[in-house]
Amino acid sequence: MLPQLKKFVKPLSQLIFQQPSSRGIGLILVIVFMAIFLFLGTGTLHWVSLQNKISFQRVQEENALQIAEAGINYYRWHLAHDNNDYQDGTGGPGPYIHDYKDVSGKIIGKFSLEIDPPSVGSTVVTIKSTGWTLANPNIKRKIISKIGIPSYAEYSFLTNTDVWFGDREHVSGKMHANGGIRFDGVCDSILSSAKQTYICKPHHGCGNQPKPGIWGDGGPKEFWRFPVPAVDFDVITVNLAEIKAGAQSQGVYLPPSGTYGWHLKFKSDGTFDIFKVIQLHHLRWGYSTHKRWIRSADDIKNEVFVENKAIPANGLVFVEDKVWVDGIVRGRVTVASGRFPVNPNTYTSIVIPNNLVYTKKDGSDVLGLIAQNDILIPRFSPDVLEIHGALIAQNGATQRYYYPGNILDRLTTYGTLISNQVWTWTWVSGGGAVISGYRNTFTTYDPNLIFAPPPFFPKKENFEILSWEEIK
Repeated sequence: MLPQLKKFVKPLSQLIFQQPSSRGIGLILVIVFMAIFLFLGTGTLHWVSLQNKISFQRVQEENALQIAEAGINYYRWHLAHDNNDYQDGTGGPGPYIHDYKDVSGKIIGKFSLEIDPPSVGSTVVTIKSTGWTLANPNIKRKIISKIGIPSYAEYSFLTNTDVWFGDREHVSGKMHANGGIRFDGVCDSILSSAKQTYICKPHHGCGNQPKPGIWGDGGPKEFWRFPVPAVDFDVITVNLAEIKAGAQSQGVYLPPSGTYGWHLKFKSDGTFDIFKVIQLHHLRWGYSTHKRWIRSADDIKNEVFVENKAIPANGLVFVEDKVWVDGIVRGRVTVASGRFPVNPNTYTSIVIPNNLVYTKKDGSDVLGLIAQNDILIPRFSPDVLEIHGALIAQNGATQRYYYPGNILDRLTTYGTLISNQVWTWTWVSGGGAVISGYRNTFTTYDPNLIFAPPPFFPKKENFEILSWEEIK
């Protein structure tokens, strides 16, 4: 019995002592794995929750940026309808807060606007827009943008008719003609014509021949663009009556002289001397780009001093007569010449008898010359002449008449030349030889005038974005 009992006891001891131990280990393993799964599951849920939170935050940040951008676009629209309202139609200081709605009309956020109006003479407006969502108003994005209306002074040269640039003419800046262009000179920017083809006339060295919109021996030709849309000269025409009213109320107004006109000589101290012209050099025959001989007297022989004036705060000087302008300009000023009631037979002109320059070329000095008829350089102009300013011949031309055999050396202009009719400083023979006027001409545009033109200088209609950046 005993040996059998031993055999029986051994398995029993294994049952009693070993089997429960195996079960305990399994239970421990189950508990350990459950803990691991719980830990991983909790971590996963936390990670998913965190990712959802980050994703939600990013969505809110993106939405806030889009709302801020909507604020910039809104105020561009607002200024397009009222160019001079920098208070959001409220008449009071900002910031100006607006609701932002989704496509269904539900308000989902807001934007706040701060508007800095242009500095004196400028068209550049600074807009700061802050956007946020209602879902998370603590997340804000801010954008600052500068917008401005460009003036027609973005062109170095602009004309309503055909034009010929000779082989000694150098032009820096954009040029445009509503007519055809014969270009034998050198340019460094876009040269454009509204014509696909045109009839080149004898005064431009042709025999009424059909030519491409732009042609000639000049270049670079990769800058040539034609045809392009024409520039509306009716828009460029300045309301001289408004300038006259502004000059009479807060500027300087000179009535009809009763003699030959007025002479304004600008001085480097920000003032100008006013002279009454009482005698001119005798009449001389000159040929005009208006295609006729003119017996004119445009050179001053005798004048009397009247008074010295400071450039007015509004920058407007209106002369209801012919006017000569030269000297050194310090400040911002527009000189306009016209006669009322309006009659084409009595249109007035502006004459530049000598150098007309700025004290600085940094945008602080700005001059506009707006003539009802022509802007002229007279017979006795200097051999080397320099002109700074934005010039507009509203109904006539910027020109120097053809005086046979009168050949000068160099003319440099810095600014803008806008000529309704045929422009020229130089007359050449059919073979291209200079026979009157300036042998060498250099035309350079003034970049400061694009968004800060002279007072009352014509501007385009729409604001353009000049800069856009997110700020903290």
